[in-house]
Amino acid sequence: MAIATMGVTVLDCPDPRRLAEFYAAVLDWEVTAGPFGDGEDWIELNGPHGRQLAFQRSEGHRPPQWPGTEHGQQFHLDLDVPRDEMDAAEKRVIALGARLLQDDDGGKRDWRVYADPAGHPFCLCAA
Repeated sequence: MAIATMGVTVLDCPDPRRLAEFYAAVLDWEVTAGPFGDGEDWIELNGPHGRQLAFQRSEGHRPPQWPGTEHGQQFHLDLDVPRDEMDAAEKRVIALGARLLQDDDGGKRDWRVYADPAGHPFCLCAA
């Protein structure tokens, strides 16, 4: 028997609303203030099948460095994209504020690594 069930995944960041809006646009999920705070220090996204992603204000936030280890990534999100839509998806996430960290080496790998607007690494993975 499980000790617990998985709840929300929370990312620390300097501007929760901006980061929530970035991921809401990428995932097409709904932004809500959530049960904590005034909607400025804690923002949630609600997705299908009860999935949730939240963002909390962290003063002095230091973004991870990928692939460096001095300020290691700690975790990252893998986001699936149909293989034939990878280029279009890349253009859209960059327009939303993402930054390319590592390409797919001319299609030799099934993923590309980006930093979100707060510096957290995430991958667009060919599905």
